[in-house]
Amino acid sequence: MNTVTFEMIKEAAQNLKGVIKETDFCFAESLSERSGAEVYLKLENLQQSGSFKIRGAYNKMLHLSDEEKQCGVVASSAGNHAQGVAISATKLGIKSTIVMPRSAPFAKIFATRNYGGEVVLEGEIYDEAYQKALEIKEATGATFVHPFNDPYVIAGQGTIGLEMIEEQPDLDVVLVPIGGGGIAAGIAMAIKTLNPNTKVIGVQTENAPSMYQSIKDGKIGTVKVTKSIADGIAVATPGDVTFPLIQQYVDEVITVSETQISQAFLLLLENCNLVCEGAGAVCVAAILSNQLDLKGKKVGAVLSGGNIDTNLIESIINHAMMSLGRRTKIQVSIADRPGELNAFLDTIAEELGNLIMIRQNRYREGLSMYQLGVTVVIETLDAAHKERVIQKLIESGYEIEYTN
Repeated sequence: MNTVTFEMIKEAAQNLKGVIKETDFCFAESLSERSGAEVYLKLENLQQSGSFKIRGAYNKMLHLSDEEKQCGVVASSAGNHAQGVAISATKLGIKSTIVMPRSAPFAKIFATRNYGGEVVLEGEIYDEAYQKALEIKEATGATFVHPFNDPYVIAGQGTIGLEMIEEQPDLDVVLVPIGGGGIAAGIAMAIKTLNPNTKVIGVQTENAPSMYQSIKDGKIGTVKVTKSIADGIAVATPGDVTFPLIQQYVDEVITVSETQISQAFLLLLENCNLVCEGAGAVCVAAILSNQLDLKGKKVGAVLSGGNIDTNLIESIINHAMMSLGRRTKIQVSIADRPGELNAFLDTIAEELGNLIMIRQNRYREGLSMYQLGVTVVIETLDAAHKERVIQKLIESGYEIEYTN
């Protein structure tokens, strides 16, 4: 079967009762104030396993024949799909084999194993893991559970749209993440069937704009994928099942930058107390990007997952704060004599700059034997405060050699 119907989405909702969490659809006060819209966040980052993927994976496996269940399932994934398949298979008493790239974060490998999946590490990138999964499928007769290009998977993801419309039937706009198109196709079909007046907008990262470009070209194409913090939607080629559904039900596809995604991550963390992975934050990034006319409108945004590699969090926060002018690096040369460094730091403190890091260097090219190179990273309230600190240093006689 290669089609999806609204009846399949309704059936999936029944199938998932008592299996998944019907996640909250919460009013986001700070985001609403910033955007001028009435914004609600669908918290799939708080779903079991930390993402929406369990919905489609479980619905797919529920439709396997007894013989197919006996042969088990196989999937390839670097994270969320792996965990969704492992949990679903364990719940249904089905053996699952998950092929993950050797570069997958240890936390995600451990979680997948902990959920009952047998993990096979193969290759350095997803494509190599995918080929290994197909080899296992051929050798064992296991059913391959595709992360997005499968009607039952799409129908399972579409249950998110049912829940959103049930709680807020008069939404003007719904924002959904797009990678291969599974979650967007399912949600859009559900939303448009129940309220055709609701505008559905898909959001991709600029670093993997496969659906954006394919919609623009009117045909499925493959794009070069650049490394992205939204790795969960970094898909080079849309699915042939999802693409026509996106064409039919999604009104517009837009892209957001890595900087916008990092700023959305920071806002969700600081203002909403929510941890969201990059792919889960793209809809908020779209709201903050000012690409869309959302003022006065009732907006639903899907936070698709929260399984972020903890090693990335500091880097994302730092990138966001630098881009917002809340953290800056300043490099100067000062006289190498007692009291000069204290005077420099006191000047920063007078404008309430908060020192994060300091590095001294006597060996930088261009320094005389009587100078000390100093590099500091300071925290400021915003870009305007940053400029006040820099201006204070200039007025105090310091020549700024570098600032970001």
